[in-house]
Amino acid sequence: MLLGPYALANNLFVAPMAGVTDRPFRILCKQLGAGYAVSEMVTSRPDLWDSLKTSRRANHEGEAKPIAVQIAGTDAVMMADAAAYNIDRGAQIIDINMGCPAKKVCNKWAGSALMQDETLALQIIEAVVAACAPRGVPVTLKMRTGWCQSHKNAVVIARAAESAGVQMIAVHGRTREQGYKGAAEYDTIAAVKAALRIPVVANGDINSPEKARDVLAYTGADAVMLGRVAQGRPWIFREVAHFIATGTHLAPPLVSEVKRLLLDHLQDHYLLYGEFTGVRSARKHIGWYVNSLPGGSAFRAQMNGLEDCQAQLEAVADFFDTLGRSTTRIPAADQPAQNNNIEERMAA
Repeated sequence: MLLGPYALANNLFVAPMAGVTDRPFRILCKQLGAGYAVSEMVTSRPDLWDSLKTSRRANHEGEAKPIAVQIAGTDAVMMADAAAYNIDRGAQIIDINMGCPAKKVCNKWAGSALMQDETLALQIIEAVVAACAPRGVPVTLKMRTGWCQSHKNAVVIARAAESAGVQMIAVHGRTREQGYKGAAEYDTIAAVKAALRIPVVANGDINSPEKARDVLAYTGADAVMLGRVAQGRPWIFREVAHFIATGTHLAPPLVSEVKRLLLDHLQDHYLLYGEFTGVRSARKHIGWYVNSLPGGSAFRAQMNGLEDCQAQLEAVADFFDTLGRSTTRIPAADQPAQNNNIEERMAA
């Protein structure tokens, strides 16, 4: 799959998630089979570019190419400047955020709130493309189906974006009004795909290899974007790739492998955030890894009391060593019941 000058390894993407898809997490997902990953959103406000949060989000050391950075904002000129700022710091693809449903983003009319103002949305798209095109940097767009159930305008905005020079569009199958509630729908994504010539990416509730296969078939999308399912299960990408290629499930990872993956992830995490912030922000990742494992709940409670990196690393190692004495492999994720009716399966 091509995106501008870049040949992507496959059509399994990591969705941008604030507070999750930092550099260590993106590197890990790419190592485990993701063909493409987009950063956490970077603000377009120049007064925040020197902040520690933004400097960390603009850090791409050791990340495999292509490096894709998502920017968010409401002013066309500021968004164009933000694109240039991130390109100067290593971004090779710029993604425009019109999909985030968070209130603190939408209350400022950024993220998916932009879908309420198609004129402003197009002004931003055109300004960002104008800033990126002379430097050979592709622009992509992440959006929702619309602001609310009664105003689904994804096809309208997608067509305008394609005409303005956007080279790929990802659509989350929910409105802003839904947030992450209810079920994602894929008819709108299929309509966007049918209306465009550029690649379209399907996102929303893709939580198993079967669901990835079915969404690709139902929507005709060129790729799928996985988000929350990868939290604590970054090997989902190789599981999906194997299933799509063979129709069979890959064996769950060895406990010893997951131990190594998590310890490596944590050490990379600490290097980016430092000890004080790192040990605290790592708790959510550890919690996701152990959430469904025997003894996971008790271990999470224990973990929240640890305040230095070495103690955290030792506790994680001990947890997986104990688990490894009772089982060789991580328990398999629950597989969804099979359903031969595609419409019912897509609504599940």
